[in-house]
Amino acid sequence: MYYRQFFSMKRRDFFKNTAIAAAGATVLSPFQAVATPFRQGRETRLSAAGRAKNIIFMVSDGMSIGTLSMANMLSERRDGKLCAWMSLYHQGLVNRGLMDTASANSLVTDSSAASSSWGGGVRVNNGVLNVAPDGSRPVPILQKFKAAGKAVGCVTSVPITHATPAGFCVNSDSRSDQPGIAEQYLGLGFDVMMGGGTEFFSADKRKDKQDLFARFAATGYQVAKTRDDMLAIDAAASAAPVLGVFHQDGLPYALDRENDVDLKKNTPSLAEMVGTAIRRLTKNPKGFVLQVEGGKVDWAAHANDVGGLLYDQLAFDEALATALAFAEADGNTLVIVTTDHGNANPGLFGSTKNFERVIGFKHTNDWVLQGIDRDFTANQVRERIEHAQGYAINANEAIRLLSHYVTDRNEDGMYNPYKLPFAELADIQRKYTAVGWASTGHSGDHVEIAAYGPGSELLKPFVRNTDMHYLMLEAAAVRQQR
Repeated sequence: MYYRQFFSMKRRDFFKNTAIAAAGATVLSPFQAVATPFRQGRETRLSAAGRAKNIIFMVSDGMSIGTLSMANMLSERRDGKLCAWMSLYHQGLVNRGLMDTASANSLVTDSSAASSSWGGGVRVNNGVLNVAPDGSRPVPILQKFKAAGKAVGCVTSVPITHATPAGFCVNSDSRSDQPGIAEQYLGLGFDVMMGGGTEFFSADKRKDKQDLFARFAATGYQVAKTRDDMLAIDAAASAAPVLGVFHQDGLPYALDRENDVDLKKNTPSLAEMVGTAIRRLTKNPKGFVLQVEGGKVDWAAHANDVGGLLYDQLAFDEALATALAFAEADGNTLVIVTTDHGNANPGLFGSTKNFERVIGFKHTNDWVLQGIDRDFTANQVRERIEHAQGYAINANEAIRLLSHYVTDRNEDGMYNPYKLPFAELADIQRKYTAVGWASTGHSGDHVEIAAYGPGSELLKPFVRNTDMHYLMLEAAAVRQQR
């Protein structure tokens, strides 16, 4: 019964102190109305029009199946319960499938091509956003839904201008043009955009010295730069659009945030952003479409950072629970949960006792390595890791790590501008956590995808990533124009 209690609690948290609490109070108990239909003919609880009024499309970026598996194991060992995603499977509350993730020019996609497949409905080459190989520029799906009268938005734990949210929103010849993507957002007038990336909006960080925060505010946006700002906007319950940009680059890893008072005060969790976004978007009587990304899951996988990976996956799962609590109460919301591609293919290869050390982690490998410099001694390295993660590496292992600081730093990898020894630490860490890694890059695996709510019956057991563009339009009965 714990899964019902879990979603019941999440539903109460979602509706508490919000303008839609009264409407939510009369809804049937969690899953009461949806459990039986799914078991009898795989029907769904459709709206009066037979379609989904709202869509929440949730992406745990770079989530290999090992990531989902280990996060669920961690939830069971730490909290005594399945994670929200596994609870959906356990109860048979979703249609579930596998998705082919290839791009136009590679079996191994990047995030921009993957998101563009959903956003534009065609496969594009890695590195671009909704620009097809023939040069055509399909209309991104959030622009289609906005034109149809729905409220639209994106929430992410990485820069809001990053590849995954941008793939639902814009056309761009380069995913790297994040300053230009921020400008495109200004002209689109979307209803909620929240994540990191202050350097792409702030006059003192942009090369062109434009103050995009001021420009958004001048067009009627409520601008939030801290968690308190966001909570104040949420409490005010204004119908004005919201831009929330809370941190330079990506938001802090969930594990580091949880153990840092200032980070918790100043930066919202992914679940908090999702709750605020939904409450704002529900003000539109024609419904809404929201994309949610757990982007730091991908960044942690590139770094082979087990604490970063699993706790950000659980933070994404908390956001999923928030979305499901709303969808269950609302009855007219389709929730899709998936990933854009695998990354690093981590897995548990050994002792349960060693894996359970992750339960006691206070900080990520990123936090550990960012705080070491060439003046550290081996003992100081050992002490820092023991403080952060609860185990003591030996002196030779500490010297191995320090060698990367004493000589020229030589480790490459995505999201590693300081060339820190992430792979080296992960290799050392394996015997202490029993978690191993196949690489530090994306994989071409088929990935999990599941759908809950009205329109979920459209999901087939095997799909191409582009199929989801058309599924969303069909589920919401929006014309499929190009």
